[in-house]
Amino acid sequence: MSMTEGTMELRIVSENDAEELLNIYAPYVRDTAISFEYQVPSAAEFRRRIRSILRSYPYIAAIEDGKIRGYSYAGAFKEREAYRHAVEMTVYVDRQCRGRGIGTALYAGIEKILIRQGILNLNACIGYTPRSNDPYLTNASMTFHEHEGYHLAGRFEKCGYKFNNWYDMIWMEKLIGEHSADAPVFKSFPELEISLKGTSKN
Repeated sequence: MSMTEGTMELRIVSENDAEELLNIYAPYVRDTAISFEYQVPSAAEFRRRIRSILRSYPYIAAIEDGKIRGYSYAGAFKEREAYRHAVEMTVYVDRQCRGRGIGTALYAGIEKILIRQGILNLNACIGYTPRSNDPYLTNASMTFHEHEGYHLAGRFEKCGYKFNNWYDMIWMEKLIGEHSADAPVFKSFPELEISLKGTSKN
């Protein structure tokens, strides 16, 4: 279950990757308002999250030189059944490897899987600051998602509080399928026979 081009490989995450993924995620919790979590989760909690996501949705990692450089996963947008063709997207890239197209490669790879699952709407929940010199948030995530074809769908003001600052939250959305009267059949990730081949590096 992998796809390779050049020196980068995308593959499905396993619970055994929890510590390495957590090393990528932890600085976003400790040092930024990109994540609204206050405390870095334990490795055991991260394994539980991976296990929970993979019951229904894809969770992939970008591997370069034998190391995970970033990861992306989809989750339920809302729990009600009528929302089953929409997902909430997440992507994190090692802070030392940003700007090299890893996030773009991860999103391209995971979208291929989501299309096969019958997903039509991709939604991203993103922290937003109105301050131009905020030391904890730069709004680069919004810019990244715009580059990936997402558009602004809504904004909630001062709903997140971290580092003694109030932060807005925006929803961005991307449509990846046709919304016809006959909706596609939703398939959970384990139902798919995944064969990931020929992704682009960046």
